[in-house]
Amino acid sequence: MQVQALDHVNIITDRMDETAQFYADLLDLDRRDAPPPLTPQTATWMFDAEDRAIIHINSVDCPRAYDREVQPGALTGALHHVALKCEGFDEVKERLDARGADYKENLVEAIGLRQIFTADPNNVLLELNFFGE
Repeated sequence: MQVQALDHVNIITDRMDETAQFYADLLDLDRRDAPPPLTPQTATWMFDAEDRAIIHINSVDCPRAYDREVQPGALTGALHHVALKCEGFDEVKERLDARGADYKENLVEAIGLRQIFTADPNNVLLELNFFGE
């Protein structure tokens, strides 16, 4: 057995449209309905350029195979952040500036990595990684 890759991140929210729009606008992810038995009212998936559903956005009343209490908008608890490998550092920074978003930049010179840290509408901290830019 071996892990091949991180498959997706699931966000439970009471702000589904705003959350989906955030990821579409900032990261050019494509919003699509989740597959049945989920419905467009309770679940939407955000696809990357490789046609992978990397972010699943569910309403608080969406049925879950493993249900547990969640508090939309609360800090992410033991999960500190979600890191995404990205391209287009300057463009993402411009989009954040246009939104008036709070963010922090970081440089890891030893490995040629520029980073942007920002939170989505649900207070999920994102680490956006740009290698070689």
